Amino acid sequence: MAHGFYSVACPLAESIVRATVTAAFSVQPNIAPGLLKLQYRDCFVEGCDGSVLISGPNTEKTAAANVNLRGFEVIEDIKRQIELVCPGVVSCADILASATRDSVVLTNGSSWDVKSGRKDGRVSLAANVDLPFQNVSITSLVKIFAAHGLNTEDFVALLGQLNLYHFRYMSMKDLVQDQRTYIKTKK
Repeated sequence: MAHGFYSVACPLAESIVRATVTAAFSVQPNIAPGLLKLQYRDCFVEGCDGSVLISGPNTEKTAAANVNLRGFEVIEDIKRQIELVCPGVVSCADILASATRDSVVLTNGSSWDVKSGRKDGRVSLAANVDLPFQNVSITSLVKIFAAHGLNTEDFVALLGQLNLYHFRYMSMKDLVQDQRTYIKTKK
């Protein structure tokens, strides 16, 4: 993997990703935490190989833990656009990684360089989705992340981002609900 992996084979890839994510975010700002969670779920199961994007019966996408994931349509839209200019060049795994970064930036989060050159996974099994859930201790979570090649710093950064986006989204959702309740009581 390398920075600028597609600079020759598909120089428009990054700009297509950025423009599409920006357009989706302008219509639906909660797509940002959706893409971040989608990336996390992809990387945690089989590595960052795009296997969570594979459709079909009994795939990661259909696993009980993943049924509420959002952002698939954004990744599919980006892939469609890129295929028009560079067919068969850019992996879905790289699209997901870049789209996630761009969505975080749109929420005033930090940017980072995304190395590209990932190969798309060909295996996606719902049975392989084994994610840590809320009832697991911090010590156990750190061990689970370590088993996936992530250190404590990675764990804290990822969990912090996920919680921040969840909090922002839930706060906005609660605010809208409060406004609806207020309006109903005023009638």
